[in-house]
Amino acid sequence: MTKPDSPLRRFGAATTALATALAAVAACGSDAGNSAAPAAAGSHNAHTGESSAPPQPLRAGERFADLKMAEAYTPAPPEGGGTDEYRCQVVDPGLTKAEFLTGTQVMPENTALAHHAIVYAVPPSGAALVRAQDAKTPGLGWQCFGGTGVVGADVESEDESADPGATWVDTWAPGATETLYTQDAGFKLEPGSLLILQMHYNLLATDGKPAGSDRSAVRVRLTDGTPQTRELDTFPLDAPTELPCTADESGPLCDRAASIADVTKRFGSEVGETADRQVEECDQGAPKPGDTQTCDHEVPEPMTLFAGFGHMHLLGRAIKVELNPGTPNAVVVLDVPQFDFDNQRLVKLPSPVDIGPGDTLRVTCTHDAGLRKLLPQLSKLPPRYVVWGDGTSDEMCTGIMTVSPRRS
Repeated sequence: MTKPDSPLRRFGAATTALATALAAVAACGSDAGNSAAPAAAGSHNAHTGESSAPPQPLRAGERFADLKMAEAYTPAPPEGGGTDEYRCQVVDPGLTKAEFLTGTQVMPENTALAHHAIVYAVPPSGAALVRAQDAKTPGLGWQCFGGTGVVGADVESEDESADPGATWVDTWAPGATETLYTQDAGFKLEPGSLLILQMHYNLLATDGKPAGSDRSAVRVRLTDGTPQTRELDTFPLDAPTELPCTADESGPLCDRAASIADVTKRFGSEVGETADRQVEECDQGAPKPGDTQTCDHEVPEPMTLFAGFGHMHLLGRAIKVELNPGTPNAVVVLDVPQFDFDNQRLVKLPSPVDIGPGDTLRVTCTHDAGLRKLLPQLSKLPPRYVVWGDGTSDEMCTGIMTVSPRRS
């Protein structure tokens, strides 16, 4: 049952928006034969170098804007070991008027290091926070993981009255071409909006040692739009993460309360309170530890559903979103049976579906604590009872549905 004051249920302002593209990207390289630790679990295999394909021709009213990292950056592994760095950097589109973003193409310079990339849009209200984060961090950009890494300008916000802190615009993986939206639809960017390019650099081939620099770029399509241009938005559907330690693991963080206290220490009270709040909002009464979690969301307003996109972290196995489950008209609108953190692809519906009040969307996520020992980024960390959080060792469960409001 949806709570009217739940920040995880809101549409329109979409304070927890993780906006995404309307075209799927090509699959990330994976080791399909590794049944113990499939790529769907985030095995982070190195990619072979691939160059970006040329963009498709501009359509009527569109223009290209080529945005490049301010300078070359030499990736380095995080403190404590590992072979992966997630680096966020500002790329400013320099908008002086509102425009619609209708296409995106990430163009990595060093394809031997570039594992995948994510493009976020930050509205003018968050631009100063992003600039401040960049200024206080030594070197080019700053470390980030599941979002922008900027408090108040990230893809998750618990303040219902706030504007969206950031939206998830596009994901790139080697082999992906330009992401194009339907010509008469796009994400609206107000003047002063910024884009953030998150690059995931993998140093597995060099045993975690720095190996050259990268100066990647993003090419975006922009258009003024028309009165008929459809403005895209997102309807985020969250479920709790209540993943206990495995039977052969032990330690102080295997206690749920201790783990929540640790998340609170690292990310603040708003994030730390999320686990308990989700249990309440999903009418679970009490936490239900287990690999699979679910939550029902009532649709608050008339909207058209175009696509779905699943977001979890490194322990994610599968995510699914169902429309009106348990009824004769039940439909699975998103099904990702093998989740891959490095290839978080949008899945378009065969045809748009109109939904509205009286409809229910159920999100279901499955995580696997056993993967912790198999992933380089997690294997050296102490075992923990995993709850919602922003870090590499934390988890999320969000089905991000791409929608457009309907007036009737």
